[in-house]
Amino acid sequence: MPESPPRIYPAEGGLLGAELRQTPEDFQVTELLPFTASGSGAHHWLVVEKRGLNTQDVANRLARCAGVAVRDVGFAGLKDRHAITRQSFTVPAMPGPDPDWASLEDDSLHFQQISRHDRKLRRGVLRGNHFRLVLRATTGARSLWDARLQSLMKEGFPNYFGAQRFGHRNLQEAARLLSGQPMRIDRHRRGLLWSAARSALFNLVLAERVRQANWAQILPGEIVQLAGSHSIFLAADDDLSDLQARATDWDLHPTGPLPGRGGLAPTAAAIALENSALSAGPIIAGAGDGLRWAQRLAEQGLDAARRPLRARPETLTSDWQDAQTLVLSFFLPAGVFATSCVEGLFGQEMAGVRRLDTGVD
Repeated sequence: MPESPPRIYPAEGGLLGAELRQTPEDFQVTELLPFTASGSGAHHWLVVEKRGLNTQDVANRLARCAGVAVRDVGFAGLKDRHAITRQSFTVPAMPGPDPDWASLEDDSLHFQQISRHDRKLRRGVLRGNHFRLVLRATTGARSLWDARLQSLMKEGFPNYFGAQRFGHRNLQEAARLLSGQPMRIDRHRRGLLWSAARSALFNLVLAERVRQANWAQILPGEIVQLAGSHSIFLAADDDLSDLQARATDWDLHPTGPLPGRGGLAPTAAAIALENSALSAGPIIAGAGDGLRWAQRLAEQGLDAARRPLRARPETLTSDWQDAQTLVLSFFLPAGVFATSCVEGLFGQEMAGVRRLDTGVD
């Protein structure tokens, strides 16, 4: 059984393909925060370029060098190991001389900035990430590549959670938790499993809306989210044409569920579609359907939330280095997966391609 529900994409004109990330240089991500280091304060501010290390690897090294607990090292989001990534960390400043940061530098880690800040960097505060991806051995007509790139900028792509959200057997372990089986795991691991389960349910609903070709439409009873904010509201029937015009202008978005307790719920056609998608069958064999999962997640005390069904790359540029090598450069807001952007370009899931990371989860 697949490790996550299938992700379905519009594929007008056919499918595209390419090999992605043959080397770390083929996948580069730079974290963008909504603020810069204050220049003074009780925390070291470190901007790190890393290669062959994940974020936790770097946090561990910084903690040992500074003589602090790793839990006190701050960062905004996780970055993948198989890439060249740039991100910021904060480390509490202890009495005495500053740590010898230079002693940590090698081929896998380089400091781009060392400064001070007045507070710990918290998870999720980033604005987004800038990506530079190299697609090699591309397949498909150049005219289709050009058309699909234009569509990405105008129409966007289904805002799926990428395959890396589900890790290795995360959904299988989540199913055990949701079935009430005893498991000895720490709080952090439990949170990751709940997140994987909620992401799978969102992807199920989004896939059904792609099948029905209404993933960019405002349905009766839709929960709508204002672009660039977390503000949501229930679409009124007499406002649907106006709301759809605003959605066409990317001023607001239709949303899908991140199940939990409470929260604003859709009605009418929107809730009927969501319930139908969730009840279609078990995500993991023997674990109950999506509606049962949603009920169990609410019982765990997780608060319900909504996520936009679509996203689009900003400042997208493309450069053909040769007949089969395409370089893409673009920005994605926090929470949006580069995987889904590239799959939206291809019109299909990337089978057998090393997983990408948004750097925000």
